[in-house]
Amino acid sequence: MPILPREQPESSPAKPHEARRTAESFGVDAHRYDQARPGYPDTLVTRIVAGSPGPDVLDVGCGTGIAARQFQAVGCTVLGIEPDARMADFARARGLRVEAATFEAWQSAGRTFDAVIAAQSWHWVDPDVGALKAARVLRPGGRLAVFGHVYEPPAEVAEPFAAAFRRAAPDSPLNGQPARRPLDLYEAAYAKIADKIRETEQFDDPEQWRFDWARSYTRDQWLELLPTTGGLTRLRPDQLDGILDVVGEAIDSLGGRFTMNYTTLAATALRAAAS
Repeated sequence: MPILPREQPESSPAKPHEARRTAESFGVDAHRYDQARPGYPDTLVTRIVAGSPGPDVLDVGCGTGIAARQFQAVGCTVLGIEPDARMADFARARGLRVEAATFEAWQSAGRTFDAVIAAQSWHWVDPDVGALKAARVLRPGGRLAVFGHVYEPPAEVAEPFAAAFRRAAPDSPLNGQPARRPLDLYEAAYAKIADKIRETEQFDDPEQWRFDWARSYTRDQWLELLPTTGGLTRLRPDQLDGILDVVGEAIDSLGGRFTMNYTTLAATALRAAAS
């Protein structure tokens, strides 16, 4: 699928952190975003918490608080950082403490944390800044965990979507991508994140984790999620409606629902103990 939620920004893939208009476009409908987006595997959350020295979590690019609420539910104290005021306000209304800033500009004021997480948001952070700043705000033995989903709808849904998107937004850089992308491309991207963490020399050797799972979507459920994805948040209503009509017809041809195969990938490392 050529457009992955907060995974494939509409900009040069070399510098997605500079695409601020796209990065901050997801709040156009924060309620829909929060309701439609999937959460994260419980096994991932449990593994991060069990491998951290304490319960204090910093959530970088927290959005509406989808991941943060999962960490709160297992006893963590979470502080979110979110540059989009609409997303930040929604998260606050759901009980999350949020400070409005990009991670690069955010001031820690001497605060430190047991874990720094980034749920489908790390690509919006300057790669030359992110891991080093995370190291500065992590306690010794604290965990940096960068994770996100790879969406893999069936070809019967992905291909009509890709064709409709090309017609609706012919100038989008995303149009050069195939309808379905091999998983190893995403695994390579997370390997690069691990390399950046390693280059700081502030962490123990990074690990890469993988979690495979599936979810069934009805036609209405998938059409609710699609408008929250990076390539669609900035389309005109008529462009969006044309894409949704095509995708809806494709799902109808499958009997009105389909199974989405998800892979959640993570790059993670522990802050090296103080010497």
